[in-house]
Amino acid sequence: MPQSSSASVPIITTTEALSEACSRFASHDFVTVDTEFLRETTFWPKLCVVQVASREEAVVIDALADGIELAPLFELLRNEKVLKVFHAARQDIEIVWHLAGFIPTPVFDTQVAAMVLGYGDSIAYDQLVQRVTNAHIDKSSRFTDWSKRPLTVAQVNYAVSDVTHLRDVYLKLAAQLEKRKRTHWVLDEMSVLTSPDTYRQAPEDAWRRVGGRVRKPRDLAVLIEAAAWREREAQSKNVPRSRVLKDDALTEVALQAPDTPEKLSSIRMIPKGWERSRPGLELIEAVKAGLARDPSTLPRVAPPRIASNGAGATVELLKVLLKMVAESQGVAAKVIATTDDLDLIADNDEAEVPALHGWRRELFGEKALALKQGKLALAIERGKVTAINR
Repeated sequence: MPQSSSASVPIITTTEALSEACSRFASHDFVTVDTEFLRETTFWPKLCVVQVASREEAVVIDALADGIELAPLFELLRNEKVLKVFHAARQDIEIVWHLAGFIPTPVFDTQVAAMVLGYGDSIAYDQLVQRVTNAHIDKSSRFTDWSKRPLTVAQVNYAVSDVTHLRDVYLKLAAQLEKRKRTHWVLDEMSVLTSPDTYRQAPEDAWRRVGGRVRKPRDLAVLIEAAAWREREAQSKNVPRSRVLKDDALTEVALQAPDTPEKLSSIRMIPKGWERSRPGLELIEAVKAGLARDPSTLPRVAPPRIASNGAGATVELLKVLLKMVAESQGVAAKVIATTDDLDLIADNDEAEVPALHGWRRELFGEKALALKQGKLALAIERGKVTAINR
């Protein structure tokens, strides 16, 4: 049977107890899920605690308990008859992807639902709970060390309250979505969260996280190989990327292409003596591999955008239109279109951006194109911006 803290919250520390709890959860149409983990000193997040709630109960799972196997939990998360509700789900799903190699489905993210319903851009969980349920969350245990045992009563209470409040938030948001006929808007957004591409961390793609001043083909080739080496090194040692080599140093390596220890040592951000260490020598070999790459095999990097004549003013008008639509429809502007989307729409009526597809096009995209084409005008009436068909 589950062990209990002095706060009378069930703490599951055995596989048998976990299996029994997950069997009960599997009989419900939805469960709320949250995790507590550490990743400040590791590449992969270290899962410490999982909390799950149904309409009838809530439990805290000690993921670090001796001998516990999380297979019953993963089976629940795979169960397509049970909706898994998260808030800001990406990191929670990433943990499951890393530990078990699959993505929970179906899922519902209350942060996305909140944006669709006009609660603001990427609203914090405690703020959403307060606005939707009028409850207040004690955040004092949020940044405690979840790997230490035994868990304190405050930690357990905090953990379980996350999923019990989330249960109430979900039910109220789901009702609001249904009333405003926006449920399918949220479900459309879940496709990104449930795509394996969102969580794959292939070394050959690691250069995309660095960015910076790298534009020339030679520099890009070196960056691709050097970043891939750093990614493999960080993953194999399970340390943050910056513990291997900081982004600024990686950019300098790409620009200077040091193919000897002497050249590597001349880069100011490289620690003294590191150039002849095993990692330093491996980095030099990565640089050489980059220099040897055929430029025709390199991915295309979009050049810095230069606004065409009038495009800057067009983007500003689109921003005003976006804010007007967001406010009038009760939707966070961020979930309708980004600034990059507006830049692309200003240049091209057929830009491949979410704002010109699905419900976003109906809500905003058509108006944006009409504004560009002179078929829609913006005016101020009684202190508010309004759109006028021409």
